[in-house]
Amino acid sequence: MRTQFLDLVSHRRSGTGAHRERRINPPRLLLESFLVLIGIGACLLKLPFAAVEPVTWMEAAFTATSAVTVTGLVVVDTGSQFTLFGQLVILTLIQLGGLGLMTFAVLTALALGFKLRLQHQLVAQEAFNEISLQTARRAGGSIALFALTAETIGIVLLGLFFVPELGWTEGLYQALFYTISAFNNAGFALSPDSLSAYVDHPGISLSVTALFITGGLGYIVIMELVDKRCWSRLSVYVKVILLATLLLNLVATAAILLLEFGNPATLGALDSFWDKALAAWFQGVTPRTAGFNTLDIGALTAGTSVLMLLLMFIGGAPNSTASGIKISTFVILLAATRSFLRGNLNVSFFRRSLSSETVLKALATVTIGMATVFVGVLTLSILVEDDFLDIAFEVVSAFGTVGLSRGTTSELGTAGQLVIMAVMLIGRLGPLTLGYTLTVRRKSHVRFAKTEFPVG
Repeated sequence: MRTQFLDLVSHRRSGTGAHRERRINPPRLLLESFLVLIGIGACLLKLPFAAVEPVTWMEAAFTATSAVTVTGLVVVDTGSQFTLFGQLVILTLIQLGGLGLMTFAVLTALALGFKLRLQHQLVAQEAFNEISLQTARRAGGSIALFALTAETIGIVLLGLFFVPELGWTEGLYQALFYTISAFNNAGFALSPDSLSAYVDHPGISLSVTALFITGGLGYIVIMELVDKRCWSRLSVYVKVILLATLLLNLVATAAILLLEFGNPATLGALDSFWDKALAAWFQGVTPRTAGFNTLDIGALTAGTSVLMLLLMFIGGAPNSTASGIKISTFVILLAATRSFLRGNLNVSFFRRSLSSETVLKALATVTIGMATVFVGVLTLSILVEDDFLDIAFEVVSAFGTVGLSRGTTSELGTAGQLVIMAVMLIGRLGPLTLGYTLTVRRKSHVRFAKTEFPVG
């Protein structure tokens, strides 16, 4: 899939004796690649030796879609229903989906004019067709190396905890599975209750959260941290992403600790304050957009569930394995609102101003995200008789490719699951497709007379 994408810039066709460059739409190519990958994955999961008991075509397609879009919503239990072969197919789909989209994301950033100040600097112009094949391959190779390094560290860390408990073979396999799933923010687990058995295990909880936070920060942020190693030398973008991530994680942890402290079905069942804090931390950071859980999601209070709706909608950083509208979009709109309320039409971060075009891109991203969620909730409300909060939670989780559920995924029926599959694809590809479209669109030089229009 990635090879097809990287070769798009070198594709040519002939016409009337002369060679003309043919522009290929990368978002369309990415969507088609994902659909082909989902189709292949569904066929492999439908094989008799892929599952303990034969799965239906719908179950195979839903699982493949969830894996390729690194979501983690499931209609059959991964650990008990799929054989080792089936689980390895799912892992492969997760890895290809995560790395393929991250590669596309970084090339989108390059096309938007973002310069990576790394040892091997990557420079782009204003459209994918102007990115050289050498640059694209270098970006793809760097991203693969980044992922391989992070996942190797994750396997070693998790192996230290799983091997003593499960033995070398099963312990290393569990470490491999959870590392790939966590780094790619997929949320697939080998137990029906995810990681609830390790709710009070600091080593596993902190290792898994470190993995999906790293994947959710993305290649650009991590590589600039490695390259610069000094806060003052970091770009404004990286500073904003790091601060916003830290603030969101801390606020979410504190809020869940407060809201669930006395809930006997969640934090109230844990003995010590530190166990409660660890569980609150894990559940506070996982909605953006990892999908693992150490607490029963269906037992969370309504307040916590609503908070998680916001966290899932925001998602992680651009150019990462996470989805959602992205932290940068959320921060830009907050900054724009603050500037307007202060009577300042300049939106700025760290004494750097943002263009009006950037603010409009953020607004467009949020609008499309909200429209997708609204249509998804409306459609499911018509098709499925269920609690509104459960339906909304399912749709937002699919849009943010989070994978958390209040137990309604398997009860949606064929029509409802098709809706969720569509939302997962839109949530995974939509923001990047929008970014590319805004990059290569033709600007109009027509200007009309201004008019006043009441707002609010």
